[in-house]
Amino acid sequence: MTATETDATDATETDATDATVTDATDATETDATVTAPRIDAVFDLDALLTDDELAWRDRARRFAQQRIAPIIEQDFEDKHFRRELVREAGELGFLGMHLTGYGCAGAGAVAYGLVCLELEAADSGWRTFVSVQGSLAMSAIHKYGSEEQKQRWLPGMAAGELIGCFALTEPQGGSDPAAMTTTARRDGDGWVLDGAKRWIGLASLADVAVVWAKVDDPSGDDHGVVRGFLVPTSTAGFTATPIDGKLSMRASVQCDVTFEGVRLPADAMLPGARGLSGPFGCLNEARYGIVWGAMGAARSCLESALGRSITREVFGRPIGANQLIQAKLADMLVEVEKGVLLALHLGRLKERGALTPAQISVGKLNSVREALRIAHEARAILAGDGITNEFPVMRHAANLESVRTYEGTDEVHQLVIGRALTGLSAF
Repeated sequence: MTATETDATDATETDATDATVTDATDATETDATVTAPRIDAVFDLDALLTDDELAWRDRARRFAQQRIAPIIEQDFEDKHFRRELVREAGELGFLGMHLTGYGCAGAGAVAYGLVCLELEAADSGWRTFVSVQGSLAMSAIHKYGSEEQKQRWLPGMAAGELIGCFALTEPQGGSDPAAMTTTARRDGDGWVLDGAKRWIGLASLADVAVVWAKVDDPSGDDHGVVRGFLVPTSTAGFTATPIDGKLSMRASVQCDVTFEGVRLPADAMLPGARGLSGPFGCLNEARYGIVWGAMGAARSCLESALGRSITREVFGRPIGANQLIQAKLADMLVEVEKGVLLALHLGRLKERGALTPAQISVGKLNSVREALRIAHEARAILAGDGITNEFPVMRHAANLESVRTYEGTDEVHQLVIGRALTGLSAF
């Protein structure tokens, strides 16, 4: 920083920043009904993105602002997931967009991340839907399925005509999938599934479930090995019950699922997945999306606090003119910038095929942890009104508590990073 910048900060920062924000916001709007965040004027991410990535970002921003934002507070209150928007998301190319072929867009990792960010800026539940559909269910079929399985399911899922779910977590605990008790028993040429799963997103709406189970076949090579199975949800013995009483993720659906003598043909098994590396390969896809998505929720909270700090007057002036408020806003912006730049770095690594699980854990741990801190700080700036649905902050904070838990808790990711650092496993 030059001497001039240092000396002039107090005298000129407010006027200069306001002018820059106004000009940059007008310049970056993509149409009359979609506005760019004010923080774009400070954080010039666009300069680091390709035209294609910006187009995906803007498409997702329009969908989030025009189709989700106007109704999300009521949907959260009503515990309602708008299935009618699923086909629109498919038509826009968001479902399985990082996959190639079978009606999928074949977009890059950074473009996919930007879509996750914009959707979660509206609500974590909608980014979760895209993650469950594309990063979990569709990725499992795309990575490990037979050609027949891919042709049967992926085009309809990409179009939003079919919905998938991913059944891994069990009631006794999600952090130890090796201890799963759901079994797939050999029965002639086919299989019989028995067991239970919990917190399975979209299960009551899904047309197909990707179910992970331990093989019960003492005479076979796969006895005790985790394998994946494609289960049409209309199959007898499959039951999905939405979990009620949630104070988080209320505008999306998570379920208890039971399998009671679910009979499947031999070709229901995913041929390319054997052992826990199968589901973990999909979980890493979803975790990557969270790295970006959580920063969308954080940005939304920052925007709310920033807007309120400029318009709310106390003691005769806007609260944003106070040093304590500006310090809070500055710290929030710094964490959003750092989080998005980390996500961008991971995205470029992913596009080169160089991204490791430990690096994904760094991103997931940091993004969600900092997004929650930003949500709490924003709520404080909003004062008493911050607990109402006039602002999205409490909804984001509640949702982020779920995001913090699923796809690996903070503690699980700390241990993944710790193992990478020390070479020693603490699991």
